[in-house]
Amino acid sequence: MSFWWVNHKQTRAHEVRGGYLWSPYRNANGAFNQSYENMRHVKVGDTVFSYGFGNIAYVGTVTAAAVPGPKPEEFGNVGDNWSDVGWLVDVYFEPVAQPLRPTDHLQQLAALLPDKHSPIQKTTGHGNQGCYLAAISEALGHILLALLEIDPKPWLHHPVAEHVPAPELLEDLRVIEQDPSMLETQRLHLAKARVGQGLYRKRVMLLESACRVTGVGDSRVLIASHIKPWRTSSNIERLNGHNGILLSPHVDALFDDHLMTFEDNGRMRFHQSLSLDVLERWGIDSQKKLDGFRPEQTPFLEQHRAAFAQKFN
Repeated sequence: MSFWWVNHKQTRAHEVRGGYLWSPYRNANGAFNQSYENMRHVKVGDTVFSYGFGNIAYVGTVTAAAVPGPKPEEFGNVGDNWSDVGWLVDVYFEPVAQPLRPTDHLQQLAALLPDKHSPIQKTTGHGNQGCYLAAISEALGHILLALLEIDPKPWLHHPVAEHVPAPELLEDLRVIEQDPSMLETQRLHLAKARVGQGLYRKRVMLLESACRVTGVGDSRVLIASHIKPWRTSSNIERLNGHNGILLSPHVDALFDDHLMTFEDNGRMRFHQSLSLDVLERWGIDSQKKLDGFRPEQTPFLEQHRAAFAQKFN
C-alpha cells in the first residue's frame, strides 16, 4: 500500500461526495505536471489524504486505478483552462473524527515531506499551488494516520448488499466472464457496468449531476441508465458515459421500457398508452423545459426514439 496527499480545495466537496479524483493530463499550457502524472501510479488499496482549506478532513482508499474520464460537469467554472478529458481515479472517502491542520504539527512533519513535489511548504505548512496529487513516504503516511487517530490496519469496510440477481443479469455476467477476447480489466469494468456500478456509472455521473426530470441530485438514489440498451450496445458503448443519463428510479422505469423518451433539445415525450394519472401521481410535469443534451449523446437518443416509436406497433 502506498500513501498519497491530494490538494483539492476548490473541488474537494465534489470529489469527496462523488468518490473520485480527477485531474487533466497536463497543465493548461501543455507542460508536464508530475502531480497529474501521479494519478497513473495509484493502485487499488492505496491511502489518500484529502487536504483543503488548511486541513486534512477526509481519508480515502483507492478502489479503482486511473482511467481516462471527462472533466466533471459539477466542477462548473473551476478549471476553465483545463482540458475536457483527464485522469479519473475511484476513491472511497470517509470523514475523520477531527480534522488535522498540518501547520500545527509542522515541526514533526517537515522533515518527512518530499524534497521535490511536496504537497505543502516545509517552512510555512501552506499548500503548494500547482501540486494536485503528491506521493508521500510510508513514514509520513503512518504519522498522519496516528495524528488523525486512525488505525493503520485496513480500516474501511464496504457493506455488500444482499439480493437475488435477475436471470438476465446472471446470463450477461456469464457471457462476459467466458469471453476469451477480453482482457481481465475489461471484463471487470463491463461486469460492474452491468450491475450499475464502477467505471460506467462514474462516467455518467461526471456528465450528469442530477436527474433531468425530477432535479434530484443525491447520486445514491439515482440510476445510471443506458440510453442505447445494454443488450444492443457494443462493449465500447456499454462503458461510454455519453450513452447514459442519470434518472430517478420511477423515471428510469419509464425510460427503460420506452414509455418515454427525449428530444435532443431536452423536450420529453410520453407514449400514448401511458396514463396521465401515472405522471400526476409520480409528480412528472410533462411540459417541464429541460436542458438540451450533449452532441455526443444525440446518436444514442436517436436510437432510443426509434425504439420508442416502435412501442406497441
